[in-house]
Amino acid sequence: MAILTFLISLMGATMLLLFAVRMVRTGIERSYGASFQRLLTGADNQFQGATAGIGLALVLQSSAAVALLVTGFAASGYLTFPMGLAIVLGGDLGSALIVQALSFRLDWLVPVLLAVGGYLFVKTEAKKPRQLGRIILGIAFILISLRFLREAMDPIRDSAFLPAIAGYLARDYITAFLVGGALAFVMHSSVAAILMCVTLVQIDALPFEAGLSLVLGANFGSGFIPVWLSRGMAICARRIPFANLGLRGAWAVCCLFGANYALRQGLLGDPQGGQMLVYAHLAFNTSLLVVALPLCRPVQALMVRVLPEAAGPEPEVPTRPVSALVPGDYASPTLAISNLKRELLRMIDLIDTMFRPVPDLYRSGNAVQIKAVQALDHEVNTCLSGIRAYVAGIPEGAFSKAELKTAREMVEYAIRLETAGDVAAARLAALAGEKNKKNLKFSKDGWGEITRMHEAIMANLRLASNVLISDDLESARLLNLEKTEVKRMERDSRKRHLKRLQSGVSESFESSDIHLETLRALREFNSHIAAVSYPVLYQNGQLLETRLIQDMQPEAVE
Repeated sequence: MAILTFLISLMGATMLLLFAVRMVRTGIERSYGASFQRLLTGADNQFQGATAGIGLALVLQSSAAVALLVTGFAASGYLTFPMGLAIVLGGDLGSALIVQALSFRLDWLVPVLLAVGGYLFVKTEAKKPRQLGRIILGIAFILISLRFLREAMDPIRDSAFLPAIAGYLARDYITAFLVGGALAFVMHSSVAAILMCVTLVQIDALPFEAGLSLVLGANFGSGFIPVWLSRGMAICARRIPFANLGLRGAWAVCCLFGANYALRQGLLGDPQGGQMLVYAHLAFNTSLLVVALPLCRPVQALMVRVLPEAAGPEPEVPTRPVSALVPGDYASPTLAISNLKRELLRMIDLIDTMFRPVPDLYRSGNAVQIKAVQALDHEVNTCLSGIRAYVAGIPEGAFSKAELKTAREMVEYAIRLETAGDVAAARLAALAGEKNKKNLKFSKDGWGEITRMHEAIMANLRLASNVLISDDLESARLLNLEKTEVKRMERDSRKRHLKRLQSGVSESFESSDIHLETLRALREFNSHIAAVSYPVLYQNGQLLETRLIQDMQPEAVE
């Protein structure tokens, strides 16, 4: 019975730990995710890249999340292999620093974190304070889960079961290494897995020798997580997580045999306690960064040979997916609505392709690049025409009233997407061409404001896709709050621009019209994208029909 109670308690504490780590990460991504690309792609050398990786891992509380972001940017051509690998290696060290911070006994802080985080998350509506509350609550839950984990060991600490397992793992360090690797991969969080090992050593449930082998195995196993999560990406991007896995695995195996030999020979003295295990974890990741950082560039040639591009001519496939709509096919309303969503997703993908290079067009775009973006607007218009014709052709009585309403809402959103495409092609691309033709420059502050707005809107594009697929109320609310946030950014940028004009900044005078027009265009583009949230909010009673006062007095009208 004690073992059953232990397993249930262990499972509950572990799931709470995983949930808490994810809660912190999602809160930070929702608040600051739009700045991640600028942070990762702004490094000039591999040392700066590693530093950026450390900082990002401290923020996201996950080295796997850093590796996945890097892989995505590498697939899009924003990061080279050496820089991407340096960032991932830095992320591993940042993850180890998180373990150091969370390994301290901070139970006294839990009530304060719950009170502050709960108030911010429940009682505030502004995006950043609300997400800050989510982050603080997540940290409190991490501390609570670690306390539960320590308490879960009490029923079996004095039984014969735990000492037998602990003694076996201490003797067979290879098995302990493999168990640690499996634990990190199954939990999909090296932070959670290593915190668990540290806690077990802290309460003397495991000897230091077994904990060290488990931690080295968890470091190795964490390298498999981004490899698994990036399995569908391009080969050029997948080389980074594979290289990280190879370097981490080789160093972990070397440290495993070296450390266990040193422990058996008494060369390391008699290390004890969870804090010493945290120091060993930090030493492993620091030494890995020192050893592997100079190898980032030489390893690239090896990875190209190990993971070459597909040989032979590529099969001829359409450059863009064909329409998901089959005219006249209304046999199943559910499938018809699903096909409409697929076509809307295709429109969003086209809009993304048009909008993503806008900063590059403003910086150095030539006429050919601008015309390539504007040419995509024809495809967006074709999508709208297909959706409109498909919904107009629905036979009378084939769909229920609710299904017809959903189909019409999708047409309305398709119209909004087409208008967003017009904004990107006819206004933003044209403004970029005018700026480059006149050889104008934005002020440093003005360009930074435009760039941050673009990053925020790119994040909203991804969120809009999620809302379209899932109809999730929380995501719809967040998207609507983001719309308000972009409006605020546009208003604040306009005010700061006018202050720069008053201060006599020459660049602001020369590019004033284009700057203000760009701000208006970005805000309008975002408003059209965010419209996908309205039906979800309205259906759940989260959106009013009108902001006007309905019951007015007659004399007030006169």
